[in-house]
Order: sequence, then C-alpha cells, then structure tokens
Amino acid sequence: MSRRARVTPAEAGLPDGGARRRTPGLRREEVAVLAGVGASWYQWLEQGRDISVSPQVLDAVARVLRLSDAERRHLYLLAGLNPPAPEVAAPAPQDMCDGLRRLIDAWMPHPAYIMDKYYNAVLHSEAAAAVLGMRPGERWNCLIEFFANPMYRSRSRNWDENARTLVAQFRAACSASPDDEGFQAVLAEAKASSPEFSALWELRDIEDAGQIRRELDHPLVGLLCLESTVLQMPVRPDLSIVLHTPLDEADTAAKLEWLASPEGRRGAMYPVAG
Repeated sequence: MSRRARVTPAEAGLPDGGARRRTPGLRREEVAVLAGVGASWYQWLEQGRDISVSPQVLDAVARVLRLSDAERRHLYLLAGLNPPAPEVAAPAPQDMCDGLRRLIDAWMPHPAYIMDKYYNAVLHSEAAAAVLGMRPGERWNCLIEFFANPMYRSRSRNWDENARTLVAQFRAACSASPDDEGFQAVLAEAKASSPEFSALWELRDIEDAGQIRRELDHPLVGLLCLESTVLQMPVRPDLSIVLHTPLDEADTAAKLEWLASPEGRRGAMYPVAG
C-alpha cells in the first residue's frame, strides 16, 4: 500500500480525471489492470494471503509500482520466492572510481585492490603494486597471473595449496553465470596457458570466495605472510574488494610499513607476482 501511494496516476500513464481522489497514488484496481492481473488476486497479494505467485507477475507488479532493485527482491522474499540476482548499479564512473580509490588507499600500507567478476584487477593501491607487482595500465587477471606468471610460482611458498582453492572459487563464480561469455573467455585462456589449471578444473571442486593465506618471498624484505580477504559489494555485485592483512609472522606488518616508506618506494622497482 505504501508503494502504491508513491505513484501518481499521471506517472503510471493514467488520466486522473480531475477529481479529488480519496486514495493517494494508485488504486488497487489500477495496479491490477496495469500489471495484467485480476483485481481480487492483487488484493489478496497485498493482504499476504497464501496464493500462488510467479516471478513474471511479481516483476509486472514491481514495474507498475516502480520498485527499486532492493524493493523488488524484497517483494520476492515476501512472496516466498528466491529473489533474483541484484542488478548492477550504474553510478557515475568518476564517483565509483573516486570512492573505491579512497577505500583501498585507506588500507595502506597493506595491499588492496578492486577486482571485477572475471578476476580482472580494475583498481589497485600503491601497496598492491609494491607487494603484488600490479602496474598501472597493464592488464592483471588474478587467475591468469596465478597460473601463467612464472615469477608468481617462484615466489609463492604455498602455491600448490592456494591453486586448488582459487580454481574451486572460480568454478563457483562461473556456475552462477553459465552463459556469460566473459567467464568462458577467461576459462579458455587459463586452460590454454596452464596444464595445472586444466587438471584442477577437472576436479570440479566448488568453494565460496573468502579468505586465503598467502606466503610471498619479496625480493626486498623477504617472507611476507598475508591473509587475503574477498569482500562482495551488494551495490556493485560485479565488483569485489580484495584486502590483505598482515599475519603475526615474519615481522610482516613492519615490512609492509617499510615498503610504503620513501626508502621502500625507491627500492620497490622490481616486478613481484602475488
């Protein structure tokens, strides 16, 4: 009822007749007609009665009531249906970039980056460049680099352990979008560039993205022990935040502080895979 009250007849494409309306916004009968459902059925829907509903009908009602994506998914939950995947918001590109840049820069001196759903790093901090080897203007796909970058293999002490986890997480992401050509392109490239990836892919393991332990041999400071955490953003389901936290081993926190210092920045001229 509250959502009906927000929509005027003119906004819905109906004549208001010029007469004063006792009901603010749209009447139930008007919503039913615009959504293509029966008036009694729509009344039962508002009353929360135990009726059969379909996603198509709920989408029609959501369209008439001009529900936001969050409200539309909430409507599905109220109706006892699995909600659809969140729609990708489309904020102004500069606003998105500025906000995410501030976020990952605030994580200094610890590495942080933003990755799209295909595992491409789209933004990274200075610490990610110093520790992980990311470079401005260069493509960095976290899956491809993990398997195809020989420097990563040589400097990652727990490569074998993380390889199986990474493939299982990528399979989970692919399974959520089986017809997405972007995933298929990355999958084909990974198979072509790494027999190890192909073998792990055939295991068909599935894992949700979360936390993994990274042990890296940095050419300037030696061993770094990090915990990598992937955070999803509901407002941008196509992007993830990847934050690296130093573990209480190998004096990692102090080493990251040094790498972020003027002296460390002058010395961090070597590509380091991560």
